[in-house]
Amino acid sequence: MSNEFYARKADHKGIEAVELAAGGYYAVVAPQIGSNVLRLRNNEMGIEVFRYRDDVSIAEIMNSTEVWGLPTLYLPNRFDGGLLKTSDGEYHLPVNEGKFGNHLHGFLQKRAHKIKALAAEDGKAYVTTEYVYDENDFFYTCFPIKFTAEITIELSEKGMKHTISLTNNSDKMMPISIATHTTINAPFADGGKLENIRLQVPAVKKINFNKRRWLPDGTVSDLDKHDKEYLKGKLPVLKNICNDMFTGGTLKLDGEDFRGCVMTDTESGKRLCYEVEDKYKFWIVWNDKGFKNYFCPEPMTAQVNAPNMDVPREESGYDEIAPNENYTVSQRFFVK
Repeated sequence: MSNEFYARKADHKGIEAVELAAGGYYAVVAPQIGSNVLRLRNNEMGIEVFRYRDDVSIAEIMNSTEVWGLPTLYLPNRFDGGLLKTSDGEYHLPVNEGKFGNHLHGFLQKRAHKIKALAAEDGKAYVTTEYVYDENDFFYTCFPIKFTAEITIELSEKGMKHTISLTNNSDKMMPISIATHTTINAPFADGGKLENIRLQVPAVKKINFNKRRWLPDGTVSDLDKHDKEYLKGKLPVLKNICNDMFTGGTLKLDGEDFRGCVMTDTESGKRLCYEVEDKYKFWIVWNDKGFKNYFCPEPMTAQVNAPNMDVPREESGYDEIAPNENYTVSQRFFVK
């Protein structure tokens, strides 16, 4: 597999997808499902990065787009009562999480994106997709801010780079909050055991939640014993982890500062490394109760419910871009 090098369209479980191969990595990207990276694998190391199963249908994935592969979320996580306040407007998103009375996860991960570029050159295999959001999207009735989203997935010997770029096509300020609902396969090492997985998160401060509705209460606290386990390596499965959220810093990776998470299979020593730009200021960890063979270390540019919080933007992470402005952020996965 290490010698394979291509970028091509292919059928994947009955839909048109893109296959990429470079640098020993192989990926399947589904533009029709929000440009989700349905699969990322390194055969040489025997590592299956994202939650993937051959026997799961596309229909099942589309029914739960947030918990397969690498879905990209614009307007991620929860907004209190569906309210989204910007500096020049107020928007009322549909309450799609009735249990807690919130809007959850936006819409970008559910839309069919178009392929804008597809190539294998200069040691890199990549695809760039585009989604133009305007009045033709039914969500526009509650969120009338036109924009273009471009997502680029690039493979090379350095791993997989994921970049999202948002351009404001409207005459209003565009709210910026971005995340990936990163579903890590458990175990990620071929032949590995669940009990041997350890997850390191560069936690700095704990963000506290009102657990009745899973919205931040506006306070942060020092890390307790439970939180500090993330710094050295915490078992991220076989127990329930629900919205452990932190401000992000750095870890040490082979003696060097590393802004991201590191996942280790303690038996084989194989490591899965997840690096992010500093625009990703927060991490939230969730594992769907812990017994479904995946866990989610999710980088976020802003806190949950950030635009509605009564705290400074430098604390909430919330941002906006003016008409014609662009916002771009990247992350990278690689194995060691």
